[in-house]
Order: sequence, then structure tokens, then C-alpha cells
Amino acid sequence: MEKRIGGLGQSIETRCVQAGYTPKNGEPRQLPIVQSTTFKYDSSDAMGRLFDLEESGYFYTRLQNPTNDHVAAKIAALEGGSAAMLTSSGQAANFFAVFNVCECGDHMVASSTIYGGTFNLLAHTLRKMGIECSFVSPFCSEDELEAAFRPNTTCVLGETIANPALTVLDIERFAAAAHAHGVPLIVDNTFPTPINCRPIEWGADIVTHSTTKYMDGHGAAVGGAIVDSGNFDWMAHAERFPGLTMPDESYHGIVYAERFGKAKAFITKATAQLMRDFGSIQSPQNAFLLNLGLESLHVRMPQHCQSARALAELLAESNKVLAVSYPDLSGDESHELAQKYLPQGSCGVVSLEVAGGRAAAERFLAALRVFAIETHVADARSCCLHPASSTHRQMSDDELAAAGISPATVRMSCGLEGTADLVADVEQALAAI
Repeated sequence: MEKRIGGLGQSIETRCVQAGYTPKNGEPRQLPIVQSTTFKYDSSDAMGRLFDLEESGYFYTRLQNPTNDHVAAKIAALEGGSAAMLTSSGQAANFFAVFNVCECGDHMVASSTIYGGTFNLLAHTLRKMGIECSFVSPFCSEDELEAAFRPNTTCVLGETIANPALTVLDIERFAAAAHAHGVPLIVDNTFPTPINCRPIEWGADIVTHSTTKYMDGHGAAVGGAIVDSGNFDWMAHAERFPGLTMPDESYHGIVYAERFGKAKAFITKATAQLMRDFGSIQSPQNAFLLNLGLESLHVRMPQHCQSARALAELLAESNKVLAVSYPDLSGDESHELAQKYLPQGSCGVVSLEVAGGRAAAERFLAALRVFAIETHVADARSCCLHPASSTHRQMSDDELAAAGISPATVRMSCGLEGTADLVADVEQALAAI
């Protein structure tokens, strides 16, 4: 059944294929790759107006590129946002999303079960920049959530489905808490993609993606994206967000929230300031590959979910597995939230804890034949990973536990191979231990 985006007129399937780029008469049907660092203008005045943000256009690909902008517009359409931008990676997207509202001396709140790389970014790197982060369990009590906020809190961050714990964020609950304190909720929606969940519809203000995962879907191009809902009123909380509500002297005193309004202030500032200064742009070639992946996203996600559910059901019955995390399983701690936020299915990733500890987990991984051990997930090809020795290697045992990970945790990503083949591969690997 086609899934329609509220009030936007087209099905999400059609938007996957056609949103973002509409060729005019005689123009290329396929999205062109504008593989150029620079753009020619007839006068310095014309270029100067671009530098002053008085007109829209392109002058240097480190800031913006037509190919990237077309793909960003497609992702904004899929998420139901007002504006979007591409970044060089999902890590860059999360950093930009946070740093666009946080400054030295600020504080933020985040779910403790987020991806290990994001945890390190928030807990360690941003701390060196003077930004503190308090982590709370996604299942924390109302009192615990309320206690995490401080007078200098400027945002809240979580993942729709945590990587690799696979806990589901109660988006409405965290959005309500954030808004009660006058700050935006940032949600990383990488695992469900907008096919299975659109956090903006549940109150999220900013949505991020590692487009490297399902959106690209073929392990071809690293990238990230940020989508602004256009709903958060920065001027209503002007004292918390001086970067958006006070003059930017590096752009002749422009006030982003006044000049560009709720719909475009956040993305314009992130482009004009952060992309200008950090340069974490996605290459036009990668954006082109990302667009190819987006065109089939709505077809691929159901197959990923079908295989993952079959695999989770098999693992849940095995006496060689201590625990299985998959939101679609009826006994999963996030199942009720998954029914609310992810009724079409969650994702193609399953986490399990192998009986016998780290050594048994490593033997299990070594015995797999269809699943490949990779530092990757959400690909057309099935892959697996031991988080404690890879993506979450820098975390302490206590931090691992808070993130829902044990030394025996294995993350498995079901690709687009036959479901029966994936199940058979796991069966023979379990037999080997």
C-alpha cells in the first residue's frame, strides 16, 4: 500500500523516485553531476550578493553544489521538512546539527543508547569544546528526564532506533520534554529511514541521517544529511540561540532567524557558517550515487525488514543465544513503541548476545558464510559486527552497559539476499559453537 505523507500530496514512493530534481524541456532526465569546484559570474557584484546571502546561487562547492542540493531537497521531501543539507558523513551531520545550536558553555541531553561514534562525539570531543552532555536511558522515568535539563541546555538528541542496541526512542515524550524547556529535539533517523518513520510527524525538530546506510544502500558512498522541520521558533527562545537570533558579524550582521524565518534559518546558518568553516561537504559524485539509492529505498526496506524478522525469530528460539534485540519481536522491550512509531516495520538490523561470552561470539562470527564481518550496516549485502571490539571499542564496560551492549553482543544486518539463505547461514553458524 502506498504511504502518503501528510498534506504533501504525493506518496512517499513517488517522492523516492522523483522528488528533488525536475528537468525542464530538453534537460537531462537523470540528475546531472555538477563536478566543478567553482562557478563563473559576469561581475564581482553578482558574486558579492551571493557572499552576502542576498541572493541564492553557487560560488564554491565547499558550501553548496547543485547536485547536492537536488538530493537534499529529495530527502527533505521524504522527511516532510522545510530544508535540508548534505554532509560528508553521518558523523558530520550529527556534529553540525548539535554545533549549530550549541556554543561553548552550553549543555545538551542525549539518549544513552546512541551509536558509539556519536556517544564519543558528545561525551568527549564536544566536552573539549566546552559543551557538556548528560545521558539518560531512553526508558528513563519522567523525573530522571526532567532532572537532566539545566538552565543552559540547548538541545536534546536521540536515535529513532539505536545502533546497535535497537531500542526505540519515545519521540513524542522526548519532544515534549525538550519543548517544555524551549529547546529542539534532534533525532537520528538512519535505521528506519523515512520509509518506516518520519520523526517530524511526532514532534522532532531536526532529523539527521547517515546516508551511508540504507539511503545509499549499496556500500558505495559515505555521506550524511540534516533535515530541518521548519517548526521550531528560534526567536521565541532567542536568548538560548544567539547564533541564530543575534547578528552574525562574519556575514555583515545578518540575523538568520529574522532573514530566513523558521523554515530556512537553521540550514542556512549551518551552510553559511559551519560548512564554510569546517568544509565537510559531500562530493557531487557521492550525492549522485546516493540519489540512485534513494530511488529504490521504498522497495528495499520491506525486504530488509522481512529477513531481519525471520532471523530474530530464529535467534529467539536458540539455546545458544542469551538475548535478542529486535523491535518487531513481541517480547522486545521496545515492541510497544515500535508498534506506535514503526507500524510498517523497523529495520534490517538484529542484535543478539551469544551464550558463552566474547569467545563464543567470535566463533559464531567466524563460522558465518553469507554474512560478512564488516564495519558497516544497512547494505544490500548482509554483514555483521562485534561492537565491543570495533564501533564501540573506546567505551568503558559501564558505558557499554549503558548503551545496551555486552562483550558478547553481535550486530547482524540483513541485506537483500534470499531470506531462507540468511536463516540457513545463521543456523549453521550457531551449530558451529
